[in-house]
Amino acid sequence: MFGNFFNFVLQKSCALCDRPTSEPFCLDCQRRLERDRFPNPTQFWNQQPKLFAWGSYTDTLKRTISRLKYDQYSELAVPLGEALARSWLEAGLTKNKLTVVPIPLHTEKQKQRGYNQAELISRAFCNLSGDLHQPQGLQRIRATEALFNLSPKQREQMLSQVFEIGKICRDRQVLLIDDIYTTGATARAAIQVLHRHQIRVLGIAVVAKPSFEVRSKQ
Repeated sequence: MFGNFFNFVLQKSCALCDRPTSEPFCLDCQRRLERDRFPNPTQFWNQQPKLFAWGSYTDTLKRTISRLKYDQYSELAVPLGEALARSWLEAGLTKNKLTVVPIPLHTEKQKQRGYNQAELISRAFCNLSGDLHQPQGLQRIRATEALFNLSPKQREQMLSQVFEIGKICRDRQVLLIDDIYTTGATARAAIQVLHRHQIRVLGIAVVAKPSFEVRSKQ
């Protein structure tokens, strides 16, 4: 009886609905998250840059990423990164081990947030995939204003000189990791820097892609 009591007291709360659970999400929220998963995460792999996206940036997945980024729920990066890795491995897009590089935050923004969510996601990804994690592969040398209000052309201009090369293994192809993919301007800017240093880039893998962008591709 006392054992059951202490197990109940020590249970955590679901990050999304506060129900008692021993996992980051309760079963109901896990099911809701699964509904946001793309049936085919490789559907964008033929575009440029090549994109692998786990799910649609809507509903429960959107709220989960918001909690991760803005509400100090850094632990949510682990289930998101592991889910991305499982889908990636199932897709079998490459048999070679990769260098995994998260899209970096500027140092000031990372200090404010306390962590880079893309780095936490990519670390969990590599723990499952066995790829080489290089969180310092790219450096963000300039801070940028919020990009969501800018046009695609304005985004490209803003990001053209934001990244520089960091400590990175040059013997493997690079897979970039981020939490969200919108216009692709950030990914393209990062890839340009890597290409200038003769580093091969396989593509970018993300947890979420906005649903309106999915519809526009159909």
